Amino acid sequence: MASTSAPRSDAGTSRMKSAAYTLCGDNQTLLAVNTRSFLFVDFSKSFNRTLNDCLIDFLFKDIRKAMGTMKEIGISLEKQNKTQMVKELETEFMELLKAYEDCANLSTAIDSVGNTYRPSEQPTDFKKLLDNEMAKTKRRSSSVPQVNQLLRQFREAIWNVHNSGQPMPGEEQEDIIVTSTQSILLNNTCPLSGKPVTELSEPVRSIDCRHIYEQAAIVQYIKSKHGQPKCPVAACPKIIIANRVVCDPLLRIEIEESRAMDQQTSRPEVIEDFTQYSENEDSD
Repeated sequence: MASTSAPRSDAGTSRMKSAAYTLCGDNQTLLAVNTRSFLFVDFSKSFNRTLNDCLIDFLFKDIRKAMGTMKEIGISLEKQNKTQMVKELETEFMELLKAYEDCANLSTAIDSVGNTYRPSEQPTDFKKLLDNEMAKTKRRSSSVPQVNQLLRQFREAIWNVHNSGQPMPGEEQEDIIVTSTQSILLNNTCPLSGKPVTELSEPVRSIDCRHIYEQAAIVQYIKSKHGQPKCPVAACPKIIIANRVVCDPLLRIEIEESRAMDQQTSRPEVIEDFTQYSENEDSD
């Protein structure tokens, strides 16, 4: 009996690992195909926004779904003490994170080009425009802020299989509470309206500093300032430019995830009061 169970387990593990590789490869291919498709687009503002919302939104959701699947596979492998396979899976997860980061940069570049492009008599090299804008985006930020947190969440899920409640190597006990409840959004409230980001009806985000605002509030703020207004978030030195404050597809996904996280952490624990039963028993 033991002789047959081991091969079955190995076969199942191999299938899970193969599925993870496929998820990663498919998403990288999909990103490349969609990047090429943008080269033939007329970057009128409304059409560009619709195209960006549809395709990039699809890519983000597909990649995030793949990440969730790979995390579950990693947990399963760790339970079987398949340490080497977990390491290999983490490498593939990091490749998927790279595709995620490229997708985020592409979304930012499309929004920026769509907002600044002006037709001319000369043929426009949209590939060059996108490449230049993506290069600027990468220079402004070495990595998409969510990437490091997503990697940490993956590693934490694996670590908790055998070490639940214990800090991972290199962190203190207090860090567990902070990181496990930390929002994936850069700011949790709009600095102008004071509303929680998860409750904003029209959230927008600065391409440059990544802070989030209520659209009407930030538009009014920019109009009320003369010259180059700074981001209203305290201590942020970035200048706010109207056409660089947008509602990118990733923002909506992150708000949904943050809202779901808030709902999970705010669920009250039901603690039954047994004192009334004790008093009734005493009276009997």
